[in-house]
Amino acid sequence: MSVLKGKKVLLGITGGIAAFKTASLVRLFIKSGAEVKVVMTPAARDFITPLTLSTLSKNEVFSSFTDEEDENAKWNNHVELGLWADFMLIAPATASSLSKMASGNSDNFLLATYLSAKCPVFFAPAMDLDMYKHPSTKKSFETLESYGNIMIPAGSGELASGLHGEGRMAEPEEIIEFLEKHYSESYPLSGKNILITAGPTYEAIDPVRFIGNHSSGKMGYELAEAALNLGAQVTLVSGPTHLNLERTNLELIRVTSAEEMYEKVESRFSEADVFISAAAVADYRPATVANKKIKKTSEDPVIQLTKTRDILASMGERKQHQKLVGFALETNDELENARKKLKKKNLDFIVLNSLNDKGAGFKSETNKVSIIYPDSKKDFELKSKKEVAQDIIKEIVDLLNA
Repeated sequence: MSVLKGKKVLLGITGGIAAFKTASLVRLFIKSGAEVKVVMTPAARDFITPLTLSTLSKNEVFSSFTDEEDENAKWNNHVELGLWADFMLIAPATASSLSKMASGNSDNFLLATYLSAKCPVFFAPAMDLDMYKHPSTKKSFETLESYGNIMIPAGSGELASGLHGEGRMAEPEEIIEFLEKHYSESYPLSGKNILITAGPTYEAIDPVRFIGNHSSGKMGYELAEAALNLGAQVTLVSGPTHLNLERTNLELIRVTSAEEMYEKVESRFSEADVFISAAAVADYRPATVANKKIKKTSEDPVIQLTKTRDILASMGERKQHQKLVGFALETNDELENARKKLKKKNLDFIVLNSLNDKGAGFKSETNKVSIIYPDSKKDFELKSKKEVAQDIIKEIVDLLNA
């Protein structure tokens, strides 16, 4: 889930060739979970149709105070639109429109809406190289930024004139990334690196068979999403699972075995502020792995096992500034076993869940946990794993701020 989810976005489109990119921009906003309303200048309609944008945004597109072709048309309220938005983005922002914004020249519906907006305003310039470098344009940039508006810098590249240089509007993906970064910086985990493991590990017996467990990985993935939603940079080391997560500020690393997971965690641990070990890592693996499928015989097979390396305990030994969080899935003597693990592995807290609790454990959409600190304990009701993840991440935020 993007930090833009639930945001009300007012997109202003002015009359430049880069207006054709706004179809992709609207689509990306919608994909991120934002609600979009579009305001266009009359000139912008020459580059992209209101029908395209209304279809993508699922909202009416505005370009004038009234529909001139309908004598009974209602007045479009620019003040209401300006107050509706969580933020306004003007993209592309041409030299002409930027100059009018800077001087307060309200000669079209978009500019009137801009002047009525009480929300943050972003603008993405788009113009030819010489226009971009002109002193009057630079003055517009400075004036608008002095008003508190935020510029999304133009990139360099081939321009409509055939010149090559600055003035090319940022690509839709770059604009979304800029906005996500901007809003993430105000979040409690902004600037923090969170390393998370998730899912099972599969320990090969032969090329066909393996030792594994029933972990779905859902808890770890929900933790990653909850941390991302609070502005963290997340590295998710995932064992085999059907789950997927694609987000800005996320590095998803897929592994199969406990040894592979150990290596990936070890290589990134020094950069982490928090390590959450949510994976169900196999405690044992076959001592030898057959290079061909073991054939079925009348005799009972004997597989010699050897211990896997304990990822969480190893990181606990190396712990310096990091906060460490582990999980304990128990069937008996739950609290006693969790406290032993907490101390032995040098954890800051451990999340205890019992298979004796209905609705908890593997392959479930819910979980019931207790968070165990060295000197205290917090019990939580049965909740969805998404809500449990949010509770755990909140504890981490409090831990970092303590």
